[in-house]
Amino acid sequence: MINTNTNALGIIFPNVYDELVSELTNERLMASIPFASRYRMIDFVLSSMVNCGIDNITVLVRENYFSLLDHLGSGREWDLSRKNGGLNIFPPFAQKNTGIYSGKVGMIASVLGFLKSQKEKYVIMADANIAFNFDFKALLKEHIASGADVTAVYAKEELPSGLRKSDDLRKAMYYTLDFEDNHNRVNKIHINSQETGVQNYSMNIYVFEREQLIKMVNEAFIGGGVYLERDILLPRLNELNIQGYEYQEYIARITDLKSYFDENMRLLDDVNLSALFEKNSIYTKIRDDNPTRYVNGASAKNVMVADGCVIEGEIENCILFRGVKIGKGAKVRNAILMQDTVIEPGVDAEYIITDKKVTVTEGKELKGTDTFPIFVAKRQVV
Repeated sequence: MINTNTNALGIIFPNVYDELVSELTNERLMASIPFASRYRMIDFVLSSMVNCGIDNITVLVRENYFSLLDHLGSGREWDLSRKNGGLNIFPPFAQKNTGIYSGKVGMIASVLGFLKSQKEKYVIMADANIAFNFDFKALLKEHIASGADVTAVYAKEELPSGLRKSDDLRKAMYYTLDFEDNHNRVNKIHINSQETGVQNYSMNIYVFEREQLIKMVNEAFIGGGVYLERDILLPRLNELNIQGYEYQEYIARITDLKSYFDENMRLLDDVNLSALFEKNSIYTKIRDDNPTRYVNGASAKNVMVADGCVIEGEIENCILFRGVKIGKGAKVRNAILMQDTVIEPGVDAEYIITDKKVTVTEGKELKGTDTFPIFVAKRQVV
């Protein structure tokens, strides 16, 4: 790990966009959704911050956070188990007169006392619905060089159709940016745009000066503000110098169950796998387990398999998490099987996603499609 101190602290919002993947967030939050065979979504933003020398990181959880607490523990795997700084997890009701807030303004307001006591000059905020290998040090350097009050990170992408078609836009607040001609200064922020084609699609990563953030959040919260973008940034577009920072490297953005399936499957391409993992290490909770065992007669083609698995049947185009068992004669194709899933002998399965500790009993046939994969909930027996 890189231990060079950076003059910034990190804030991660792990519950944002939970509602978009309700199948996977019934008992967990977005940040603890399993991804890429052995990781959780929060591992990517957390590891990226640590790799860039940010060693004071706060996670503001709202609900369904037991699995995240179990995953993060003391932060030891990320070198964040420290006397000063390190990993700080603030659940709701952590302090007197605080509760469950619906937006970032209230969540930040609930820890203003903590923020006031910190020494770092800058605050970098991020959600946990995007897998990337981000250089936060380059972002902070650009923020300082530009003289910006706020820097907003975006990527040039088409807006996911699932977001634009959402019946409840409040659960799918997303943002696109417009800039002044020939400049990076943001002059418009669009909320839930219905435009098609490539947009300046916000990644919800922002850099603020800590003292300025405290002042603006305090004012917005007193005035009934809820959302960072709508209630702090939008009313101050003319007042603040908000600079855009384009991110041009690999990202995997989770916006619904279909995107979750597709983004995992993209990692079966070595080019995408290298783009996500080769730049810097991505850390995760260690689970000591045996190497995966392939029994005589087993077949594996184009798969990503974690440790602790036992393969007796056939797997193709699959993502297997730790401890998965594939029985003799079973055929599994185009599937994501989470931790400790058991596929019994003779099963024929295609285009499926199983949550943790699912059992598909002997001889069953499960077949979804590439546009509508079948999802089996946690601990279910099929």
